[in-house]
Amino acid sequence: MGRLAGLLAAGLWPGMLRAGEAVQGSAGDIVFAAPNDFHHAEEACDPWFEALFRQIGGHAGLDFCLGVGDLAHRGQRTSFETIGRLAQLTRVPFYPVAGNHDCDVTGDTSLFAEVFPGRLNYSFGYRGWQFVALDSTAGTAWKDTRVTPATLTWLDSTLKTLAPGQPTILFTHFPLAAPAKYCVLNAEEVLARFVPFNLRLVLTGHHHARTEATRGTYDLVTNVCCSRVAPNHDGSKVKGYWLCRGSAGGRVTREFVPFAFPGVS
Repeated sequence: MGRLAGLLAAGLWPGMLRAGEAVQGSAGDIVFAAPNDFHHAEEACDPWFEALFRQIGGHAGLDFCLGVGDLAHRGQRTSFETIGRLAQLTRVPFYPVAGNHDCDVTGDTSLFAEVFPGRLNYSFGYRGWQFVALDSTAGTAWKDTRVTPATLTWLDSTLKTLAPGQPTILFTHFPLAAPAKYCVLNAEEVLARFVPFNLRLVLTGHHHARTEATRGTYDLVTNVCCSRVAPNHDGSKVKGYWLCRGSAGGRVTREFVPFAFPGVS
């Protein structure tokens, strides 16, 4: 694992340096949803996603909703616009990142960025929690990919503006750890940058299956997809998303919430 392996061997891991710091009073309670891999393909998908976002919006105390990549099945503008419009049914902010299928039309993230300006590489804070959203795409490539130098440069610059002791959550489309398939080849270059930070959770998609890896004090997870047209990669039929809760002490828990379109078993 390169640089990260050396840090782990030395007894360092992302989150460890800050794990003992008290964040009581500096971070508040939060509730957010994290669906991934929508794969909106056609107008027939609209009722499916209307029901999905209405279900997400029905969770008590929901603060915002993430969108962990592959909003579109074929990278079409209409798919981006539809997901963006239907996400408003949650009545909370929507924070998406791009996936490889979101690059299918142009070969890059330019069309995604037109519809979702400022939503490639970005960070935001909420009640003392820090969220880092990374564009882990490499055009339309779906395996053996690397987080680009441009994204790593952005990350280096952005981390300088964040508070190391505040609880931090990272989300991006491509997995950053095994046992998930399609993990980016330079995942350690990303994770090593978080060693000085109070990293609590890494949410990813792309591999349509529930996987979990633990690195010191935090988990890196993937989940089944939320798509009407794309299958899960583990052969399961259930679709769903994470419902996550952060506490004032910097602890975050997640619950898998199944989604079933009305009338479809």
